[in-house]
Amino acid sequence: MTDHVKTVQIPSIKSLDDILPREPLLMMGAGPVPIPERVARANSVVINHLGAVMAQVIDQVKSMARYVFQTESPWVIGVAGPASAAMEMAVVNLLCAGDRFLCINNGFFSSRMGEMAERVGANVQTLDIPVHCAADPDEVERAIKAFQPKAISLVQGETSNTVFNHSLEEIAKRAKKHGCLVIVDAVCTLSTMPLKMDQWQVDVVITGGQKGLSCIPGVSLVAFSDEAWNTIQTRETALSHWCFDVKLAENFWHKHGYHYTAPVSGIMALHEALKLVCEETLEGRFARHERCSKALQAGIEGMGLDLFIDQASRLNSVVGVKIPHGLSAADICTHISSVYKVEIAGSFGQPIVRIGQMGEQCREHNLFRALHAFGSTMRDLGVSVDQPFGMAHLEAALQSR
Repeated sequence: MTDHVKTVQIPSIKSLDDILPREPLLMMGAGPVPIPERVARANSVVINHLGAVMAQVIDQVKSMARYVFQTESPWVIGVAGPASAAMEMAVVNLLCAGDRFLCINNGFFSSRMGEMAERVGANVQTLDIPVHCAADPDEVERAIKAFQPKAISLVQGETSNTVFNHSLEEIAKRAKKHGCLVIVDAVCTLSTMPLKMDQWQVDVVITGGQKGLSCIPGVSLVAFSDEAWNTIQTRETALSHWCFDVKLAENFWHKHGYHYTAPVSGIMALHEALKLVCEETLEGRFARHERCSKALQAGIEGMGLDLFIDQASRLNSVVGVKIPHGLSAADICTHISSVYKVEIAGSFGQPIVRIGQMGEQCREHNLFRALHAFGSTMRDLGVSVDQPFGMAHLEAALQSR
C-alpha cells in the first residue's frame, strides 16, 4: 500500500513593495520613532561578532552609554531584545524567590516589572498611583517602611497615560536610606530629559533603542550600579534564565568573549545613535525636547483640545490628548494614518491618543506636519477645532527661545 503524503505548498507571498505604503508614514506615536540616516546605514553592517573590530565598537557603546546614563559604573550591558527584555534581565538577576519587591505602579508599563518579579517567586507588593498623578515621595516612603522591600521599581515616565514621575530623584534617595535597590524604567525618557543615575542614587536604569535614542527596535541597554552588580555576583540561588544571565552576558560585553551571537547590526546602529546624542550633548538634547514638546502642547491647546495630564505631572516625551466625545482612538489613528500619512498612537485603557516627542520626532518640520494632520483629522471627523490658531500657537512657541 502506498502512503499518500501531502506536501506543503509554496505560499503566495506579496513583496514588501506591495505591503508597505507608497508614501512612508511619519511615525509620531509612542515609538518606534524615525531614525537618522547614519543609524539606518549602520544597521546594514554585519561583521564578526567576536572579532577585534566588534570589541572596539562594544567598548565605545559602553563608554557613550555611561555618558547618557550619567554613571561612572562600568556595568553597562546590552540586550538583544526590546526594553522589556532589559527589564527582565534586571529583575531575574537581582531578585530571588521570597525577596520583597515594591512595584510603584503608575499604569500599564510600570506594572510590568511587578509581573516579572512575581514570576521569579518574589513577594511583590504594588503601590497603585492614581491615573493622573505622579508618585508621591511621602507615600512611597511609608510603603517602604511598612513593607521593607529589597528593591523598588518605578518609571520615570509612564508611556501609557503620559504621567511624569517628577520626584524620581527624591524617591530614589529616600529608598536608598532604607537600604533598597532602586530600579528605574527610562524607556521613553532617557536622553529626552535629565536622569542622573549616580547623583540620584539609582541602582538600575533600563532603556530601549527605539525611543529617545532614535535607534532601531530590538536592542536595549541596562546599567547597574556597583551595589546592584555586587548583589548579582553574590547571589546564592542559581538563575533559571540563560540568555538573561548577567554573569554570562558579562563575558561578551566586558571580556570580549562568547555568550550568544550578538545582534551585530543592531549594536552598530546603537553605536551611531549614541554618538549622535554625544555630539548634540545631553544639555542640548534636553533643551530641544522640552522646547518642541511644549510647543506641540501649546498648539494642541490652541486648537481647543484638552491634554490628559496637568502640567505638573505631564510627560513631555509622550503627549496625551483627550479624545473628543463620540470618537475613539481607532477612529482618529486610522484616519490620520490613511489620509495624512502620519502615525500617532492609541492608549492602554485611557481615553486618549498619544503623540510622541522623542528623538527625531522633535524636529520643527515634523511638528508642523503632525499638528496640521491632527487638526485636519479632527475637522474631518466632525470636531470643531481652531486649526489656524493652533498652528499659530505652535509657531509662536517655537520662536520664543
